[in-house]
Amino acid sequence: MTAARASLRATLRGIAVAALALVTGTAAASGLDQLHAFLEGTQSAQGTFRQVVVKKDRSASQTSSGTFAFRRPGKFRWAYDKPLDQLIVGDGEKVWVYDRDLNQVMVRKLDAALGATPAALLAGDNALEKNFTLVAAGEGEGMEYVDATPKSSESQFTRIRIGFVDNLPRKMLLTDAFGQTTELTFADMRRNPALAPDLFTFTPPKGADVVGQ
Repeated sequence: MTAARASLRATLRGIAVAALALVTGTAAASGLDQLHAFLEGTQSAQGTFRQVVVKKDRSASQTSSGTFAFRRPGKFRWAYDKPLDQLIVGDGEKVWVYDRDLNQVMVRKLDAALGATPAALLAGDNALEKNFTLVAAGEGEGMEYVDATPKSSESQFTRIRIGFVDNLPRKMLLTDAFGQTTELTFADMRRNPALAPDLFTFTPPKGADVVGQ
């Protein structure tokens, strides 16, 4: 292949990429733009997730999966199916964490539990700047990223990175104070589905040990 022909091919590839960006309308949108579009256009959503936890020295990891649903403001359901058997429900006032194996329920007020956590980015209100410093973090793996740094020193995470495609979050990378990283990958996400109200209610099972507020 001549140098001229290689140059022409590269130019055509560039034109094709630019044309695709114009058609989809998202490739040129920054992570912040897509975050704002997600918050403004998505009142509820549901889908599946895969979670991988890696220690700082990367010597060990833990993988789990499950389903999620949320409705703003403050209502969400996060269910671990494999290998954990744990359910987290936000009912708008409180957050319930139910460990079936231990038959134990942890409960906290929503504001205390939600303020500077990943759930605040998905299920909270739109005033993210109150709890996070938000910065566009560029493109990678076909996603546009946003870095969200919690303003509260009490947050368990030092940084949250969110990757967007088509104005929907596809990945979250959470770094805690010990250098441990949690990677969440979202799939099958449906925007603004009709969700049954009882998804966001929780009654402790009979005989369960309830701890908290």
